[in-house]
Amino acid sequence: MSIQVYGCNHVAIEVGDIEKAVTFYEDVFGLEKLDEGEADAFFQLGEHQFLAMFEHRGMQPDTSDRHFGIMVRDDAQLAQVRHKLTAKYGLKLIEGFRCDFRDPWGNRIQVVDLHDESLIWLLPYREVQKAGVKFAD
Repeated sequence: MSIQVYGCNHVAIEVGDIEKAVTFYEDVFGLEKLDEGEADAFFQLGEHQFLAMFEHRGMQPDTSDRHFGIMVRDDAQLAQVRHKLTAKYGLKLIEGFRCDFRDPWGNRIQVVDLHDESLIWLLPYREVQKAGVKFAD
C-alpha cells in the first residue's frame, strides 16, 4: 500500500520574542490566533493549516534559503504586505522575488498570490469565486 499525502498540516518557526512575533504576524498578515502559551503561539494559516511559533531567546537569524510560503489573494494584497514590511517595519525585500523577506528573527517567508493558476487548487471553491480568478479558455 502506498502512502497518500493530503497536504501540509503546519509550519513551525522559532522567534526571539513571542509577544513581538504575535503582534508582527497579526499585523502584517491578519492571521487569526488559535492558541498561545507562555512561549508559543499558533495561527490559522489557510483552510486546514496552521503556523506554530516557539520562542527561542538569543537565537541567531537564519541565513539559509529555507523558507515557507504564504499565499494571498491578489497583487493588491501582495502590495499591501510589501508596503507594511518596508514602510512600517523597515524590512528589506529579497531581490529577484515578488515578495520574499526575512522576518525580524531571520525566518525567510515567500508571499505569493493567485496569479499562478497552478496554486488555485489550494483554496476552497468559495474563495476562488471571491477572488474573481478567470482562466483562459
